[in-house]
Amino acid sequence: MVKAFFRLCVALPLFLGAAHAHADEATAVFAGGCFWCMEPPYDKLPGVLDTTSGYSGGHTEDPTYEQVTAGGTGHFEVVRVTYDPDRVSYDELLAVFWRNIDPFDDRGQFCDRGSSYRAAVFYGNEAERVLAEDRKSAIESRFGRKVATGVLPAAPFYAAEGYHQNYYTENPLRYRYYRYGCRRDARLQEVWGDAESDATPSS
Repeated sequence: MVKAFFRLCVALPLFLGAAHAHADEATAVFAGGCFWCMEPPYDKLPGVLDTTSGYSGGHTEDPTYEQVTAGGTGHFEVVRVTYDPDRVSYDELLAVFWRNIDPFDDRGQFCDRGSSYRAAVFYGNEAERVLAEDRKSAIESRFGRKVATGVLPAAPFYAAEGYHQNYYTENPLRYRYYRYGCRRDARLQEVWGDAESDATPSS
């Protein structure tokens, strides 16, 4: 009886702490073309706790990279962002998202072509949908042209294979060569100018 009570006293604070930590976390899912390139801007953002590359928005359960890139599963390459909403807002995450994509490309992103590389926001509730749509409308108004990026309801998320996770830190030379060869930064500069994390387009 005493041992059971002691175990309860030890376990209860741990349980409450875990519950508290969980309550302080939220997730957001964004598709911005190659998921390798969407992890870095979020990993350096204060308040972001973790990023995971994966697949979402399709109809095949637990797809592989080969299946997704072949185009038959309907999935997008996405990054799931786990963050502390007390330190960074969903709207700030959206600003980083828009700044790191080409919102006018309806066939993929940068050098990556195909349905799995399309850009999209996967919203988890009505408030997130409204924020995403507002950002999208503001960009369309500023540029005077239609934004191709989708604003879609959340769908099951499947983590990508281990070799895709943190690719930019695990394979820095290959990552830099790929990013440069894809002209990702050059196109982002053309679209957004010098803004680092603001989704307000340049004039």
